[in-house]
Amino acid sequence: MLDLSKIRAIGLDLDDTLWPIWPTIERAEQQLQQWLVQRAPLAAGVFSDPAARLELREHVARSRPDLGHDMSALRLEIIRLALERAGEDTAHAAPAFEVFFEHRMRVDLFADAVPALQFLASRFPIVAISNGNADVARVGIGAHFKASMSAHLFGVGKPDIRIFHAAAAAAGVRPDEVLHIGDDPELDVLGGLNAGMQTVWVNRSGQPWRLEPQPHASVTDLGQLRDLLGGAPK
Repeated sequence: MLDLSKIRAIGLDLDDTLWPIWPTIERAEQQLQQWLVQRAPLAAGVFSDPAARLELREHVARSRPDLGHDMSALRLEIIRLALERAGEDTAHAAPAFEVFFEHRMRVDLFADAVPALQFLASRFPIVAISNGNADVARVGIGAHFKASMSAHLFGVGKPDIRIFHAAAAAAGVRPDEVLHIGDDPELDVLGGLNAGMQTVWVNRSGQPWRLEPQPHASVTDLGQLRDLLGGAPK
């Protein structure tokens, strides 16, 4: 059970907690594809093949394990490798990535996201804790956050306790005074618990919990989260 009296700050996941990530990625990849068709058509042909795209990602993951926590650098290297293999100018890699990244920031927030952010920010400092490369300012929700901890900038990602502890420090509180909220059972819930935080699992699809230990609470949407925390001190 949650101890509302202990909550002094909120840690909040982004992808699949505040917006669905895969529709966003698919749209961004379509924009990247269109850009490449005009400037590097042979590389565009590589990206149009799902098997070839998967092989590129797996190759980069194997050959550049140092990029595992940095989704931006990983994506840029995949684009560069595709250009290189196609015999295209690898100087296209950086502007091609910027096309992808611009559209990756154009997310469709869940309907409950902004009301929940407004509610939470009126009571607590909120720190984003994400393994992705979303920028809350560019997404348009930065005003609700005190800080943002992303794996590609911090150097390690969830479930490493260091990123959780850094988020607590950014909020000016102890880890045990943070309630971390997210959709991923291992990255968010177990990661937050191991860091000494209380946790809420955002389980939009109604899946059964299969791990130990359990989150302090589960919700199927962020409206339930507002109800859950309605008695927390401001």
